Amino acid sequence: MIPGIRNPEPLPESEYARLKWRMLLAAMFCYFFFYTGRQTFGFAIPGLEEDLGLSKATLGAISGILLWSYAAGQMINGNLADKWGGRRMMAAGAILSTILNWFTSFSIGPKSLGFFWGLNGYAQSLGWPSGGRVISNWWAPHERGKSFGFYTFAAGMASVLAFVTSTIVVDTLDLDWQWIFRVPVLLMLVGGVTFYLIARDTPAQAGVTPPASHTATAADRTAESADQIAGETSIQRYKAVLRNPKIWSAGIAIGFQNTARYGLLIWVPVYFLGADWKEGAGGISPLWISVALPVGMAVGALVNGQISDRLFGARRDRPIILFMLLGAVMALTMYLAPLSTTSGIVVLFLTGFFVYGPQSSFWALCPDIAGKRMAGTATGAVNCFAYIFAGAAEPMIGGLMDATGNTSLIFPVVAVACGCSALVALTIRR
Repeated sequence: MIPGIRNPEPLPESEYARLKWRMLLAAMFCYFFFYTGRQTFGFAIPGLEEDLGLSKATLGAISGILLWSYAAGQMINGNLADKWGGRRMMAAGAILSTILNWFTSFSIGPKSLGFFWGLNGYAQSLGWPSGGRVISNWWAPHERGKSFGFYTFAAGMASVLAFVTSTIVVDTLDLDWQWIFRVPVLLMLVGGVTFYLIARDTPAQAGVTPPASHTATAADRTAESADQIAGETSIQRYKAVLRNPKIWSAGIAIGFQNTARYGLLIWVPVYFLGADWKEGAGGISPLWISVALPVGMAVGALVNGQISDRLFGARRDRPIILFMLLGAVMALTMYLAPLSTTSGIVVLFLTGFFVYGPQSSFWALCPDIAGKRMAGTATGAVNCFAYIFAGAAEPMIGGLMDATGNTSLIFPVVAVACGCSALVALTIRR
């Protein structure tokens, strides 16, 4: 159990390390299940097209509604995580999203589908900045690349879980699209309850005092004390974050990166369900081949977070630029090269690896830029940019596929988005 009585003496390094890892692993465990509540939509698209008679453009717009709702929620809930703490908010998001996924499964047309899926986007937005706030409270600045790398790795593995559970539902069990929204999300419910029982928002809430190495500088300590005395308001936090030009640069850069990411996550399952790939799949279900994408994303997040600390000395812009450029190359390879099943799996893995990997650096960058006391507000603001961009792109991608009938066009779209992200990241210079 975490101590319930305040200990004024700083904990030894080894004992504090055990507690900070417990908090990180609790956040990782919870978020590992979060994407079963929103990244399953692409697997439902063929069933929704057939059952409800909806076009890809309409379904892309409904996917965009979730992303825009998520973006608005990020701007609101990142600040609330700073104000109220991340523990309750992350758990509440998991529970609400589970309920709203079940409501979505009973949709009978585009209006009900868009309404419930949009509400689900807001519920989902309670998760990421809340977990990030808890991690920022427990981990020192010089360890943020590592800690956010592991947290983002859990998010990448959540994509793997979403792809695997959805594939089992529609391919192995041969169930209708409704069950994609009913079965996988039960895992998210378990994750949310577990996180609430294990996590604590801050060392103080756990009744412990961190060792001296946990706080970066005397200036940071002075700033945090001043905030507590002044009783900083939500409006003050928003103003401080949004006046920082590096937040805008980071937001636009991750906006293009997230456009590439969600382009892959939503439309790659649709691409692999196409007749052209099925013919050359070598007896392997194309949906199982698509799992290489989120596996690559998970590994890329872990690697990028580590190299931002170890190779680039906490310079987050450099690994972002490098991975985005290589992501563009891999996406074009998926589009242009004559790939076999084996080479397709490898290139798809590398596409996910480079496209998603920079998320670790982006999330470590937020408290780097705004400071620990406004980590949730900064994370929410930057993530708001990310999902505004991705939400705007989704209906356009769906319309492009309706107009051309060519689902492989997702890969050049991803390449362009990666290139734009790399260019904007040049202005961060952190």
